[in-house]
Amino acid sequence: MPERLDDKDPLKFSEKEMGNKAKTQLVILSGISGGGKTTALKAFEDIGFDAVDNPPFSALLPILEQPGADKLVVGVDARTRGLDVDELLAARDRLAREGERPVNLVYLDCEEETALRRFKETRRRHPLSADGSPREGLAMERRLLARLKAEADAMLDTSLLSPRELKRWIAGTFGPERSASLSVQIISFSYRVGLPREADLVFDVRFLSNPHYHQTLRPKSGLDPEVAAFVEADPGTARLLKELQNFLGFVLPRYEQEGKSYLTVAIGCTGGRHRSVYVAENVSTILSAQGWPVSTTHRDMGREHQFQAAR
Repeated sequence: MPERLDDKDPLKFSEKEMGNKAKTQLVILSGISGGGKTTALKAFEDIGFDAVDNPPFSALLPILEQPGADKLVVGVDARTRGLDVDELLAARDRLAREGERPVNLVYLDCEEETALRRFKETRRRHPLSADGSPREGLAMERRLLARLKAEADAMLDTSLLSPRELKRWIAGTFGPERSASLSVQIISFSYRVGLPREADLVFDVRFLSNPHYHQTLRPKSGLDPEVAAFVEADPGTARLLKELQNFLGFVLPRYEQEGKSYLTVAIGCTGGRHRSVYVAENVSTILSAQGWPVSTTHRDMGREHQFQAAR
């Protein structure tokens, strides 16, 4: 098992030490209002990026194309005056082909009710809503930015992430120690909450023996040795981890060869606290040992109090 994390801090990052590290120098950050772009821009600044938020589109391309730019993040969203999505994507692709620096398009999304709650908490007006209705503005915004979301190198659903977890994801993905390899995000989750929308691959581990039915194990998590020992005692666990190791060992290099920069692997169980957490930690350890940059998030580990029905 990896080093145990504090239960209140379920997000960790581990990076492979490599020579000739390639730092991400240029990031285009987009997403819906309420998705966390303001927090993300500050997080990029914290790791040494220069941040430019929402420049007019006439100024945007010269900013992206300036020679010698080092560690630059540019915020682009529905507020960008004169935004031409097709031209922006063409510029992104051209810079990636012709330049030596990586260009990454990151899109931050969240569920509509989460965005509406965030607007209510901050008392902000949606920039596209003429009558002040955030719901109408969000619908317009999603239509406008749909292609940016579809073409993003990384799409992160921030609905269940705290600002602190979002900052740590950015630091772990784009910080100084990030390698040039495909970055893998492992997410454990609860099927009662729903699938992570950013998942590329989803694995269901509800067939493993469930610690929930044991009174002494129920309040613990998959990070605890007692729960780990219980899950490991299931004859299917070792076979599952071996099959996942073989499968991911086969597909990850092929995703990398196809030019994919980020891959999200979701591992789910009923409550997102025991089996999925244990398996996610072990998959993270396996991939890290193979040299893949890995971040691990236990999305629903602290939400078990919401599930009162029998499993």
